[in-house]
Formats: sequence, structure tokens, C-alpha cells
Amino acid sequence: MIQRIQTIFLFLVVVAMGVTIGLPIWEQTLTGSGTEDSWNLTAFTLSNLNPAGEVIQSSSKWYIAALASFGGLLALVSIFQYANRTRQMMFNMINSLVMVVLVAAIFLTTNGINTAIGAETNGAYQPGFWAVLIAMVCNMLANRFIRKDEMLVRSIDRIR
Repeated sequence: MIQRIQTIFLFLVVVAMGVTIGLPIWEQTLTGSGTEDSWNLTAFTLSNLNPAGEVIQSSSKWYIAALASFGGLLALVSIFQYANRTRQMMFNMINSLVMVVLVAAIFLTTNGINTAIGAETNGAYQPGFWAVLIAMVCNMLANRFIRKDEMLVRSIDRIR
């Protein structure tokens, strides 16, 4: 049934993936070289900005947006699989893997930029990154409640 608690958690996964796509993920500011260039990572682009806020260079990071979109889509499909709880759990397990790959892609991208520009600090992760971690927790909780429902149904079938 759609009104179950796992539906709320799966909807929060969809919202969190939308936040990841819409908000900045990471920011790095270099202050030691005399220029205060900054690097901003969103789900679609990595931009190098000068102190005036003008884009010096930009590169596409479409794979982050694709992974976040796929994770949101899997959660949305999983919401409507309530009649088959094992399939719903399978979609959530695949979604967990997609989100782990998304976090790994973000880490590899940010670490690659830090080494390329020679930054002493790691930069600051923005709300788009934290939304992925919130989505992972919500997905885990949804799976837990789906498993709990499945065990309840099996125990009731055993009693009959």
C-alpha cells in the first residue's frame, strides 16, 4: 500500500536526489596564490571562477547528474512496487549501489581537482553532497520497513 512508512522514506530519497541535482555539491577556494580563484561543482558542471564571479573555465560532469537522476527514478519506481515487496527490496538494493557509486564519483572528482590545483585543504561539501547521504539513510530505512512488512506477512501465513 502506498500509505506505508517506507513510501515516505522513498519519497524523501526522490526529493534528496532532486536536491543533489539542483544545489551545489562542492566548493574550493584558493587564497594562497594571490588570486582568489574558486572551484564549484554542481551535478552538471565543474566551474573555475575568478574573484569577480566570472567563469574562467568549465567542464561537464554529466555523470553525477545521471547517477542522481537514476537514483531518484529507481526510488520512484520502487514506491509503486508495493504489491511485490521482494522486487521493491531489489530496487532499493540497486539504488543503494547507485548512491554509493555517486558518492565515490563525487569524491574522486573533488580529490582529482584538489590534486590538480595543488590545494592544501579539501574544500567544503555543500548541501547537494549531504543530500546524497541523507538519501542513502532514507533508502536503508525504507528497506528495513519493507523487510519488516515481509516478515510480518510470512509469520501470518505460517499461523494459518
